[in-house]
Amino acid sequence: MKSDAESKTRSRSLSPAEPLYPPVPPIAREPLRIGGIEVPSRFFLAPLAGYTSLAFRLAVRSLGGLGLATTDLVNARSLIEKRRRALELAETSDADKPLSIQIYGQVAAEMEQAARYVAANGATIVDINMGCPVRKVVRIGGGSALMNEADRATELVSAVVRAAGVPVTVKMRLGWDEESLTAPALARAFEQIGVAAVIIHGRTRAQGFSGKVNRDGIKAVVDAVDAMPIVANGDVRSIADAASMMEYTGCSAVSIGRGALANPFFFRQLDHWTRTGEPGPDPTFDERLDFMSIHFHGLLERRGEHFACLQFRKILKWYYHFTRMPKRVYLELINLRSSAVFDQAVAQVRAEGPSSPLPGHFEAHVPVPSGPIEAW
Repeated sequence: MKSDAESKTRSRSLSPAEPLYPPVPPIAREPLRIGGIEVPSRFFLAPLAGYTSLAFRLAVRSLGGLGLATTDLVNARSLIEKRRRALELAETSDADKPLSIQIYGQVAAEMEQAARYVAANGATIVDINMGCPVRKVVRIGGGSALMNEADRATELVSAVVRAAGVPVTVKMRLGWDEESLTAPALARAFEQIGVAAVIIHGRTRAQGFSGKVNRDGIKAVVDAVDAMPIVANGDVRSIADAASMMEYTGCSAVSIGRGALANPFFFRQLDHWTRTGEPGPDPTFDERLDFMSIHFHGLLERRGEHFACLQFRKILKWYYHFTRMPKRVYLELINLRSSAVFDQAVAQVRAEGPSSPLPGHFEAHVPVPSGPIEAW
């Protein structure tokens, strides 16, 4: 006769297996419009300064599943003055749609002019940055600094809404610090003046990029508005993260940064999950190499060999983990100086195959300022 313990163990083993993936929130399958613009998916590519270039955005779009992408933040005054770096950051193409071009500044007239410029040069949506915590942005009264001055922020945003001619969104944090969580009140005010959506990073400026995202804070922003879409941002690195973010906060969409850098196939997997309940097969070794090559050659086409090699060296470690290329090839590419060397290395890696099992996911390290936030 079996013991009670043995019976319980057998009972557990015969019970139905739990689903490997969370249920799809109903909202994830519904169509989404932002200010009249139809967005094909509720999963967005967040801007990460120095990484989410046009070449990267186009490579990600080629995989499918991406709803909306946003450029790196662009200084409004630099854009008006046609400075080369600002124009490069705002660069887009017909295939890069729908696209939000993100601008920052603290002078309403400059923001208006910059908004008109980007709207006339490829922006589907104009995004105002009120979330960047770094000093060079905050010290001129832009980024997170605007969250401390509700009246001035509302006047500036209202001016951009009137001038842009396309939908306007605002990216912001929960507030300056835990004592001043101004995002709900600001979101409510922005909805009243015609802002099409708010993207909320669930940290304060004082947190910088540390600590966990405050989902209760994001939910408070969702609850503060009537119908304006609220897009949640922060700490979404898996399908389970995306599902729980939507379920817990009630947000309309999710904006993904580091999670997409670590796994550029994430949007394709999310799209498959919303349609079938599971993410589909992991990307193959050849698909990973193809993506790496598309990304590099996109940089090469738009910036030339020198810049493409510099930019690729910056992200090489991610591709080393993502493709499991042999260590010796990785060491050869650390000082990459020509496209010919890159192509030869890709051919070698493709012929040899991965040096170890391919990862399903890993956390991309994105350098952020360290030390006291006041010194950033």
